Amino acid sequence: MTSPASQDLVITQATLEDWPVISGWAADEGWNPGLSDGPAFFAQDPEGFFLGRIDGEPVSAISVVNHGADYAFLGCYLVRPDLRGHGHGITTWKTALAHAGNRTVGLDGVVAQQDNYRRSGFELAHRTIRFAGPAPEGEVPAGVRPAGPADLAAITAYDSACHPADRPCFLAEWVTAPRHRTLVRRDGDRITGYGVIRPARDGLRIGPLFADTADDARALFTALTVEAAGAGVALDVPETNTAGVALAESAGLAPSFETARMYTGPVREYARERVFGVTTLELG
Repeated sequence: MTSPASQDLVITQATLEDWPVISGWAADEGWNPGLSDGPAFFAQDPEGFFLGRIDGEPVSAISVVNHGADYAFLGCYLVRPDLRGHGHGITTWKTALAHAGNRTVGLDGVVAQQDNYRRSGFELAHRTIRFAGPAPEGEVPAGVRPAGPADLAAITAYDSACHPADRPCFLAEWVTAPRHRTLVRRDGDRITGYGVIRPARDGLRIGPLFADTADDARALFTALTVEAAGAGVALDVPETNTAGVALAESAGLAPSFETARMYTGPVREYARERVFGVTTLELG
């Protein structure tokens, strides 16, 4: 596929082998990607990642990852700094967005790009605030334990209620990935929340943090960070979840970055009040 704006730009689907290039650019932008994100991202939609190249050299990237028949998520929208301003980004955008078809598309947009996203038909749903700081000290609360293979079905069902689309392929990789630590909280046989913590380029990131109540979320947060006391940790909280904001602030974390969750159309109803921390800014 060649660009009508720049005949030198060739856009092709990216592979997992290309992920170090994309994640390296994301790290340069301060987005702090996780160290083991790639396999789970590509498991959700292996055809949803794109690279633009000039003379074989990568210059632009984007992901448009399909989550079922009605929903897709756009992320990893990047252009190499020395080649910005030449139309490579918007050409890559237009080419990749066709992958979503008629699906509603979501994204978490950085402040500098939000006006551009509005012009492309995206509307604001809420701000997401990244809270970051040293992990507090604590003890593992009762009812929280590491997730095992037998928990995957229950986690997948719980996640479905907290997200605009089902994502079993992603979750099967995400909750078991090397260096990802997944915890569940249970009330008897019923899951009341789960969370994942993983190493990133800078410190640790928590995501998702989904829970029935603020108490469940606090218990999971405490258990996730107990082994990392003093290390840097980050949690991306929808601003509309005031209990999530209060949890981050009470843990001594401070706002460090913000994005806007935006959609091109309606998404299915989900339990927004359970979303104390989004999974990733790249896939939603």
